[in-house]
Amino acid sequence: MKSFRKISLFIHKLNTKYFSRLKWQITGDSLFKVIGALFASSILLLLGLMVYELINGSWLSIQTFGLSFILGTKWDPAISRVFGAFPLILGTIVTSAIALLIGVPISFGIGLTLSEYMPKKFGFAISFLVELLAAVPSVIYGLWGIFVLIPFLRDHIYSPMQMLFGFIPVFSGPIYGGGVLTGGIVLAIMIIPTVSAVMRDLFSAVPNSQREAMIALGATKWETVKTVISYARSGVIGAVILGLGRAIGETMAVTMVIGNKFQVWPSSLFDAWYTMSAIIANELLEATYDLYVSALMNVALVLLFVTLLVNIFSRLIVWRTLRLARGIAKE
Repeated sequence: MKSFRKISLFIHKLNTKYFSRLKWQITGDSLFKVIGALFASSILLLLGLMVYELINGSWLSIQTFGLSFILGTKWDPAISRVFGAFPLILGTIVTSAIALLIGVPISFGIGLTLSEYMPKKFGFAISFLVELLAAVPSVIYGLWGIFVLIPFLRDHIYSPMQMLFGFIPVFSGPIYGGGVLTGGIVLAIMIIPTVSAVMRDLFSAVPNSQREAMIALGATKWETVKTVISYARSGVIGAVILGLGRAIGETMAVTMVIGNKFQVWPSSLFDAWYTMSAIIANELLEATYDLYVSALMNVALVLLFVTLLVNIFSRLIVWRTLRLARGIAKE
């Protein structure tokens, strides 16, 4: 209490001695606003320092390889000391795309069910359980993928799938359990809580006047739900892109199940591959010279920019949808 009194007395002295002739004076609200603005701007400072450190660390690789680093297909730190990140970028994009193909329909169904079909009390409990999955550390998903998911997929899913669709090249080749498809499935499980929570909020943000208008016109429940989906269409796209950003930046779980094999293109979906985040996690401690470390930092820089662009784009779409919904609700 004494410290608060001293602060209030100090502010009072400043107001009476220095700011008495000015139009404004220091108040608790203005002081809190300034402190809050400083804390908020510190996020931009941290992001700027992060980008600066990555650029500084990868500068040797940028000078040495230039654009060929992004388009190169060879990663040989031992003999020729040539580094190319194109297969890593492809592996990240393909596994993320598989995660979206599997996870988005499930997330869409969860969000729609929680907002439109379930009672609020029961839906709140289910929403809590779904969002709880987002708090599980990624290494837990990786361990679960190694000891549970990989044996199950190898023995009960991949073998019958290859028997049925083995004539297609992407489903041919030896089955190891871990690989591109397994990495995509693990990523899909990890993005489902985030994407479904955003979709639930988007569908819930649709004004009830839209639903009431459809019901008044004699629409069925499904026709009303289709109107809700159409209303939140741009927000759904933003949620999908947000899940893409989550999948692109994931490290540990993918590293533990994808197989970690550097190659331009895998022989099938069952073959091993590599991603940008996985190679950083695996080889950073093994980098024994400056160019090797700089190449890994360059991979991290590319990954950071891709993730930031994807997340910013998705946030803008979701923000625009929510603002439109609130504006119509006020009217």
